[in-house]
Amino acid sequence: MIIDIPEGQEPIGYVWGDMVPGIGMAAANFSLSVYQHTTLGLREFEAARLRIAQINGCLFCLDWRTERDGQKVEEEFAGAVDDWRTTEAFDDRTRLAAEYAERYALDHHGLDDAFWARMTAHYSQHEIVELSMSIGSWLAFGRLNHVLGLDAVCVLPGH
Repeated sequence: MIIDIPEGQEPIGYVWGDMVPGIGMAAANFSLSVYQHTTLGLREFEAARLRIAQINGCLFCLDWRTERDGQKVEEEFAGAVDDWRTTEAFDDRTRLAAEYAERYALDHHGLDDAFWARMTAHYSQHEIVELSMSIGSWLAFGRLNHVLGLDAVCVLPGH
């Protein structure tokens, strides 16, 4: 980790809240909103989120599983996200969510008319905007935590 955390401070809370409260709290609220206000199904939400976590290499994000109404994706889901092109575990929407996340992060200039035709066949415009904002949040904040080394010192609730 490249940021010095005072003894007894929780790293994410300290960096995001104490060091840059004006920016950090706004970022935290945006990040929280992605989880609290999503209308996307759990599987497509997690496929996109985990694909970004895999690309970013964020240890905390890779270990996290979103829970909704007491439900989480199955244990093998992350492996299926890795193999999103060929897995039989995904329906079209889930596969597209993983593909969109990957292309958003690695090849956003390559999002062509053929991709958008497939995307709009399965997602409404509202859902595309929501997914885009969610992916942007995960890309930015997961990468920030990994680059600063915060992902290696954060502890998941219940661990």
